[in-house]
Amino acid sequence: MLCCWFLSLISLNWLSNGKIMTTKNSLLGDGGKIWMKLWDQLPGCGSKIHHQYSQYISLRRVRKNWWTKLLITWIVFGIITSLSVFWYMRSQAIEKRKETLASMCDERARMLQDQFNVSMNHIQAMSVIISIFHHDKNPSAIDQRTFARYTEKTSFERPLTSGVAYAVRVLDAEREQFEIQQGWTIKRMDKDEQTPVHEDEYDPEDLEPSPVQEEYAPVIFAQETVAHVISVDMLSGKEDRDNILRARESGKGVLTAPFRLLKTNRLGVILTFAVYRRDLPPNATPAERTQASAGYLGGIFDIESLVEKLLQQLASKQTILVNVFDTTDSSRPISMYGSNASSDGLLRVSALNFGDPFRKHEMHCRFKYKPPWPWVAITTSVFILIISLLAAEIFHATLNRIAKVEDDYHKMMGLKKRAEAADIAKSQFLATVSHEIRTPMNGVLGMLQMLMDTHLDETQQDYVRTARESGKALVSLINEVLDLAKIESGKLELEAVSFNLRAILDDVLSLFSGKSQDKKVELAVYVSSKIPAMLVGDPGRFRQIVTNLVGNSIKFTDKGHIFVTVHLVEEVAEMEVERDPTSSLSGLCVVDRRQSWADFKIFKETSTITSLADQVSIIVSVEDTGQGIPHEAQARVFNPFIQVGPSITRTHGGTGIGLSISKCLVHLMRGEIGLSSSPGIGSTFTFTAVFTNGCSDSNGEIALPADHPSNTISSEFQGMKALVVDPNPVRAKISRYHIERLGIHVEVVPRISLVSSSSTPVNMVFVEEDVWDNQLDALVALNELRKDYEVSPKTLLLSNSSSSNRAGASASGVPTPFVVMKPLRASMLAASLQRVMGVGNRGKHRNGELLHTLSLSSLLHGRKVLVVDDNLVNLRVAAGALKKYGADVVHVERGKDAISKLTPPHTFDACFMDIQMPEMDGFEATRRIRKIESAINNGLQSGELSMEDYCNVSNWHVPILAMTADVIQATNEKCLESDMDGYVSKPFEAEQLYWEISRFFQTATDEHP
Repeated sequence: MLCCWFLSLISLNWLSNGKIMTTKNSLLGDGGKIWMKLWDQLPGCGSKIHHQYSQYISLRRVRKNWWTKLLITWIVFGIITSLSVFWYMRSQAIEKRKETLASMCDERARMLQDQFNVSMNHIQAMSVIISIFHHDKNPSAIDQRTFARYTEKTSFERPLTSGVAYAVRVLDAEREQFEIQQGWTIKRMDKDEQTPVHEDEYDPEDLEPSPVQEEYAPVIFAQETVAHVISVDMLSGKEDRDNILRARESGKGVLTAPFRLLKTNRLGVILTFAVYRRDLPPNATPAERTQASAGYLGGIFDIESLVEKLLQQLASKQTILVNVFDTTDSSRPISMYGSNASSDGLLRVSALNFGDPFRKHEMHCRFKYKPPWPWVAITTSVFILIISLLAAEIFHATLNRIAKVEDDYHKMMGLKKRAEAADIAKSQFLATVSHEIRTPMNGVLGMLQMLMDTHLDETQQDYVRTARESGKALVSLINEVLDLAKIESGKLELEAVSFNLRAILDDVLSLFSGKSQDKKVELAVYVSSKIPAMLVGDPGRFRQIVTNLVGNSIKFTDKGHIFVTVHLVEEVAEMEVERDPTSSLSGLCVVDRRQSWADFKIFKETSTITSLADQVSIIVSVEDTGQGIPHEAQARVFNPFIQVGPSITRTHGGTGIGLSISKCLVHLMRGEIGLSSSPGIGSTFTFTAVFTNGCSDSNGEIALPADHPSNTISSEFQGMKALVVDPNPVRAKISRYHIERLGIHVEVVPRISLVSSSSTPVNMVFVEEDVWDNQLDALVALNELRKDYEVSPKTLLLSNSSSSNRAGASASGVPTPFVVMKPLRASMLAASLQRVMGVGNRGKHRNGELLHTLSLSSLLHGRKVLVVDDNLVNLRVAAGALKKYGADVVHVERGKDAISKLTPPHTFDACFMDIQMPEMDGFEATRRIRKIESAINNGLQSGELSMEDYCNVSNWHVPILAMTADVIQATNEKCLESDMDGYVSKPFEAEQLYWEISRFFQTATDEHP
């Protein structure tokens, strides 16, 4: 790491002097040449570093002792590193050598073991042949000559055996008759003080007769290679006797310990199988096996010659040395093959399994020669040591620069810590202040919601609704500062809920209607009929973007209009005809809005314009006739805390973060944002967004959801006809759009005199204010129109200001028209028509909420609900909202009280838990309640607790819904992690409350069919 630090400093010095300025392509494409250039320039750079060092010494004396210590430390570090690399690479080579030795040793052990098993299986098969053809036949079908020829012919099937012999079991009472029958005397195997003899000195006649004992095992059949053992009693030798007794008692093949074979005097072992007169069951006892024994078949293995033959078959037999040991007695292992003459210290031990569980054998392997010198490890470690020494030399010349960099670094770190502390303090301050502001705002909004549930007329309802929506917008504006912090940290996430885009735009118009009327600026919105009635996305963030753009337009527009349009991206892509700049909502010149989306990628890549079946790509434009933005300032309008000029803040106020947040939100919605502006003419901001189609009925393009107010009012005006008098086609199109939303048929004419008589009566006439004031003949024409119908049409004046001059109407015989204030939106227009037309009642526009209200009443009626909140106002709001739906509400102010209330047994059906509370927050209280419920449920299931003591409820789990105004922390995911069952915002929204509690409660009709 220190070496890399030095190299980076040197590279920085070279770059600062301009000596190495190459392109990225040359660095990547011709790396060898670049390194040669670096090497050539190294002396020159070193001299320059020394020159800078000398200049710096004159300004500041550096402590040379510290240099020397650090330099020595670096050299020691280089030596330790090089030795560590050498040790590591050498250990890797040794490990590789060990793996090679293990592989070779295991291979030889496996081959020896496999060949031994083959021979053992063949010997066992021969024991079966002897049992069938010798003992089961009378006379026997086998004699010495037949046995010798057979074993000689089949010796290739027993590659590891040097001979096979069969010894018959003879009792002492049968010995004399047996010796007469065989023509020889049973000999004992060894003599007293017998010494090993060579093959040419061995004579069977020198063996003594076997002493008298209970039974004998003389060899009667033998392979020619071991024919000298015929007549020898195998029970006379201790090792063979133990071997025979174990074989006949176990019924399996057994091995002897290594010993010197007769005649050959070579080290070997004998594998013995017992031959029985009859078939025995697998679970026969040792006594039964001894009684049924007829003889013993033994295979003689010359271990030394056999292992030597095996090694000769391998090409690498000279590479390693092999030793075979009998380790039955681990303290005194017996060497069966090989020697220990090796200069290599590595040893590999491989286990051998010859089928006898009593005897244990191992193969020990060593390399024959010493390992070669690890030249790769040596050269690598030496190279690292050289590099370390070179780095130390360079380090000595760059200490002056390091000292300066360290000083600057400490200064910057101090400034950084101060900035971080200030940023943390700012974030904490903003979070605290915003939460303290939102808390009383939630009380205001909740009380306004409760006020809306009282009996109010249409105007009062609209005023209360506007005040409530304005309060919501205020809370969202407070959250903008926190949104910026979340955006910078990458923690901002979008919701995916169903919403009505037209209703959201109406709410935005209501929010800015007062300002637009005060400025006499026309504010309007138009949504294409191809936009689905319901979309799935984040309505709050969409509202925030539109609110920011419209709010900026309101600030900088003193005359003319502000026009919001929403279309599908596919529609805008087909608009090729250039628009007349004077053909606008107010008649003033406007900028070409197509320039605002000229750089959008979605229009450059034609393949992406066609959306998926369930995706809806919309494009929203906000057009105004305000001051405009200078061309040099347009590139920075989306930067945070940046405004067009310093005078803007003094004149209009604002933080300058609205457009920055809007841009980030648009990107999260997979869209783009742009602008087109001209000073003195105005600006147009355009953005795109991708949503999901939330309308199941594809035919109802402009149909509104059932819970929207205008949808329930529209049935009152179905079949009516309206006349819109407006010479401005853009303005007439907007008026027609809003009136048709109520189900009214609309006809547009530039002048009343152009209206033709028809059989369909006109129920209402909408006249623009400038038409009313400027066209005097319109009054006469309107009076004539009223005479043509039995029922006079109602006259409505569309005005931007409440102080409009409507004099002259009564003098012309036309009643004073009813004024409808702009901006037009469905709820206000419907309320105005209800007053003028005399239809409906004052509370009918709330019927859109009646569905959820009735459903909530069915769900909550008679339910006992616990509300936990430390704020008395919010507690009162929440309790009032739940009592409205028929719930029996009990409220507490602390989390500890909630735990005591919800400890089983209790009678609560649900709990609404505030998250932020003193002493114990809602998350901790919920976790403790769930822990208590879990312990009680386990006790009930195990029978430790009585069901009667807990109201005969076997599983206690009360639904706990989080409720909070903290939009930053109270996310649905965090509530679920704390074992809460859901999340509702404060104040309660009927639709959200319905969807949350419907998952836990059934309606009254479901419970009592």
